[in-house]
Amino acid sequence: MTSIAIIGAGPQMGMAIARTFGSQGFDVALISRNRAKLDGLVATLTAEGITAAAFPADVLDHGALAQALKDAAARFGGIDVLEYSPLAMESTVLATPAESDPSHIQREIEVQLYGAMAATKAVLPAMREAGTGTLLYTTGAGSLDPLPMVGNVNAAAAALRNWVVNLHKELDGTGIQAAHVAIDVALGGSSIDPKLKAAAPEAVSSVYWELHTAKRDQAEIVYRG
Repeated sequence: MTSIAIIGAGPQMGMAIARTFGSQGFDVALISRNRAKLDGLVATLTAEGITAAAFPADVLDHGALAQALKDAAARFGGIDVLEYSPLAMESTVLATPAESDPSHIQREIEVQLYGAMAATKAVLPAMREAGTGTLLYTTGAGSLDPLPMVGNVNAAAAALRNWVVNLHKELDGTGIQAAHVAIDVALGGSSIDPKLKAAAPEAVSSVYWELHTAKRDQAEIVYRG
């Protein structure tokens, strides 16, 4: 039995990734803060014939996040793939580089980098013991080519990208794949950058499957459509 835990699961990329892996026989653990929203996503996946369950946790609460992953592993017999992509733009204060003070960037670092580190620490020992596993982390393309209007978010995303690429190097030869996905499109046509072309989440989610299966030697994919 195989399973994927999706942290920051939502109705767009989270569901697209869940469907991509679920269609290949994966059980799906959905993790985010809102239990009611998670239950709705689980109901949708269940109706589509995909085995899924909700495990509410806030990525800022590392203990709760680790427990959610532990519960998911117990429910599904382990976690074979971890995907990390929390997004809470409604509560994010955007700041340009010149406007940013440490507090603007600190929260983004806590969400993007520290949360990813906590999630990884929770699942990596079992993957090391098994000699296999996949760790996937998502940012926008601002982690490589930043936009001033989201300078604080991009700074944290770049930190996460650096950490993931380094993790990929560290895990080389262990059977465990770690990779970063930078999404350089407007998902569903919505974006703060009008120059980005639109793409459906389902078009992007195949990248995650490729990293898990055929492209395990790659540390990064930038999706531009």
